Amino acid sequence: MEQYDVVVIGAGPAGYVAAIRAAQLGLKTACVDMFAGKDGKAALGGTCLNVGCIPSKALLDSSRQFHNLTHAFAVHGISAKDAAIDVGTMVGRKDKIVKQFTGGIAMLFKQNKVTPYFGKGRLLPGRQVEVTGADGARQVLTATNVILATGSVPIELPFAKFDGKYIVDNAGALDFAATPKRLGVIGAGVIGLELGSVWKRLGSDVTIIEALPEFLAAADADVAKTAAREFAKQGLKIELGAKLSKAEVKGAEVHLTYSAKDGEKSLVVDKLLVAVGRRAYTEGVLAGDTGVQTDERGRVVVDDHCWTGVEGVWAIGDCVRGPMLAHKGSEEGVMVAELIAGKAGHINFDTIPWVIYTEPEVAWVGKTEAQCKADNIPFKTGSFPFAAIGRAVAMNEPAGFVKVIAHAETDRILGVHLVGANVSELVAECVVAMEFKGAAEDLARIVHAHPTLSEAVHEAALAVDKRAIHKAN
Repeated sequence: MEQYDVVVIGAGPAGYVAAIRAAQLGLKTACVDMFAGKDGKAALGGTCLNVGCIPSKALLDSSRQFHNLTHAFAVHGISAKDAAIDVGTMVGRKDKIVKQFTGGIAMLFKQNKVTPYFGKGRLLPGRQVEVTGADGARQVLTATNVILATGSVPIELPFAKFDGKYIVDNAGALDFAATPKRLGVIGAGVIGLELGSVWKRLGSDVTIIEALPEFLAAADADVAKTAAREFAKQGLKIELGAKLSKAEVKGAEVHLTYSAKDGEKSLVVDKLLVAVGRRAYTEGVLAGDTGVQTDERGRVVVDDHCWTGVEGVWAIGDCVRGPMLAHKGSEEGVMVAELIAGKAGHINFDTIPWVIYTEPEVAWVGKTEAQCKADNIPFKTGSFPFAAIGRAVAMNEPAGFVKVIAHAETDRILGVHLVGANVSELVAECVVAMEFKGAAEDLARIVHAHPTLSEAVHEAALAVDKRAIHKAN
């Protein structure tokens, strides 16, 4: 029976980062993972690297290039006759990128002396981990500490079960052999919007059905309104307050029935992407007498430091409370590894950024106006449009704005909300400012290079006190 200081179950962004950091700190570390690539071989990186964050961004970039060539380049004086895209080549490029990064993790494990085990990990009492390989063979590892990082899986609707061909999850929507003429998407969240955008740019007629009455309810209302307007311009059809009740495959079509604000409706599509959220993957991960508890949603119960309450057992990433974001899981992994090593691990859950990689991008950190009002926090705001930023206009990307929310009395930044080109990169400056307890005045006093998109952050901070230079206050 092999003995380790740390055994991590799961090699997604939470698990593999935890394993590497633990090994860096001199702890004998193993990582157990069951994800297999298209070739059936072990593929480290979990959902994010294999069928989530990385491959979706590859397709988003490919589809954006094609859309710009066929729709946006004319204004630059660039023309292309009979432009076409080979979906097979696009998907092949995506697969190559995935293989590059999953292989990169294997290399990092080797360099840091993390021992990988391919199979399903199961926590037993006494901090033992049972590993069941693809061939059914079992072995048991023992550890001083076990970190559960088992991730999440797509939620399947009972009346729209995944068949991998016509009704698919996010993984299936990354591997269409050709652009579907008509694509239905259930759920206007991050996955639905991003993958809906990919196939819309390539010529698909996309209809997104969202049960909630508000669009992007988690985002700031002004940002959501602007994003919805831009998506509508692109031809994405989004029905809010609509609930799917039936999805039936007939021939090579999927026939949908759903209730909308104006009554029951039907829709026929060639492919249906169900993207109504994800649930923690904890099924079969815990033996019955480990003492580790799960909540009503199947998530492992932990404290603010990701400790389960059982000596030496921790849990991180999508299988615990909090947003299902790769970077959140990674930082939890670092925190736990450092705590195990006797260091002061920490993560600030109030400054975790969110990003939607659509066109325009949507990003935010901290509180929205609605949350400030609900919490009775006095606040002031300043915003600035990209249409008044020289770099944005020169790029032909004038849509969107930056909005800064600051405390009305202390000026401390409470939240920053962005919609526009490359805001996934701009939000980092705002996170840093908030981490250092910065005020809107701090952002306003920092010199930003000209011409850059980041000037919108600068001007929005100035606008908090009604002193933006390049717009009326």
